[in-house]
Amino acid sequence: MVVTSARAAAQAVTDAILDDYTGGAHRGVVVDSPPGAGKTTLVVATAMRLAAAGERLMIVAQTNEQVDDLVDKLAGRSPGLSIGRLHAEGFEPPERVLRHASVVPDNKIDKVEGCQVVVATADKWAYVSGRSWRWAIVDEAYQMRSDKLLAVAPLFADGHTLFVGDPGQLDPFSVVESERWSGLAWDPMQSAVAVTQRINDLPVHRLPVSWRLPGTAAPVVARAFYPFAGFAAGTGPGERRLEPAPPGAAPGPWDATVEEAAAYGWALHELPARHTVRTDPEVAGACAGIAARLLERGVTAHDEHGSHPVTADRIAIGCAHNDQVAAVRAAGVPEGVTVDTANRLQGREYDVTIVWHPLSGRRDATAFHLESGRLCVLTSRHRHACVVVARAGIAELLDEHPSSPQVRLNVPIKFPDGWAANQTVLAHLAGHRVAGQPTAGGSYGRASRSARSRRHSS
Repeated sequence: MVVTSARAAAQAVTDAILDDYTGGAHRGVVVDSPPGAGKTTLVVATAMRLAAAGERLMIVAQTNEQVDDLVDKLAGRSPGLSIGRLHAEGFEPPERVLRHASVVPDNKIDKVEGCQVVVATADKWAYVSGRSWRWAIVDEAYQMRSDKLLAVAPLFADGHTLFVGDPGQLDPFSVVESERWSGLAWDPMQSAVAVTQRINDLPVHRLPVSWRLPGTAAPVVARAFYPFAGFAAGTGPGERRLEPAPPGAAPGPWDATVEEAAAYGWALHELPARHTVRTDPEVAGACAGIAARLLERGVTAHDEHGSHPVTADRIAIGCAHNDQVAAVRAAGVPEGVTVDTANRLQGREYDVTIVWHPLSGRRDATAFHLESGRLCVLTSRHRHACVVVARAGIAELLDEHPSSPQVRLNVPIKFPDGWAANQTVLAHLAGHRVAGQPTAGGSYGRASRSARSRRHSS
């Protein structure tokens, strides 16, 4: 009943979006999408409707990973659609793109513009000139800087654009200090959605269901990051579960954490409180060790599509910084497990994610580490379970750094702020805490008692 009603609600919204967009009454339409709400399904449905009408479509994404994932899903769900994968010179498309006969990968627009759908990053589209499309989709539009939109907008300036994105995740990013432009109409750090809505009166639709997040995660993520535009899980209680094989005669140091995550969809592997360097080797070792133990235990995932083993390519470890990514890899993460920053994991999906908490071991809570979008990305990539690895003391750190965002004229205050979002997530994780204890080698990894046993004994 839950799935049936969720599908009906999602389909009704999708139909309204397609009618609004393809009807041509507006220059653009904005679609707010929570994590895993079916953006790709919407893009496929839009592409198929336009192709059936003999129209061409261009799609703008923000990273090569997002483009390749989108092309793979487009080609897999609509094999009859001709798709051009426009890329930079020297870029090698991955196997998941090359395996589709309907996909034409090339670095020259002349070779792909005849396809019904052409997909590329905003950076690549910026080099295309002298062409125009009547229909365009900007994917992950809240992640796209307004200066990048300005570079590609002439390609669809006289047409209709569908802006699809997640307002709760990471804001546009730049390595250049940008405070000098804050509040100005030409601030390049505005998102593509913000700058477009500033100039145009565009209809806004919201997808109501997350098909990625399980019932154990959707309420937590919605409460923490989408308090005014909540969403439901597309699956009901018990429809998704993880089943680890027995640990054997000698349980490993990460078994309690694996079992807590399998039973409840969440686990907080908490190491002893300590101020550490950013590349804390004990946290890095715990992230790598938990990933390895998931594979050693031969975990099976059961969901609405059937059952399958949780293989290395279905596990991801997310960090806040590139040097933390390097530290996890150096700790011996199993081959095939994805290890990357939140920026690069955005838009991707796994069975199990392991999160290096951005505030772990810190003395302060900076704006970067408190950013709600970063924690939202890290805790919303999973279909079954999320394991957060952190040192104790984050709650005390948050209490020492109460929320006090800098207020600037003409800049809307983002809510919820990172302080509130972190408190909400941490309050939920407190019920799934697994304490890490020193091992013989001196690293902190061995779990003492699971959160479940403590809850039963308290």
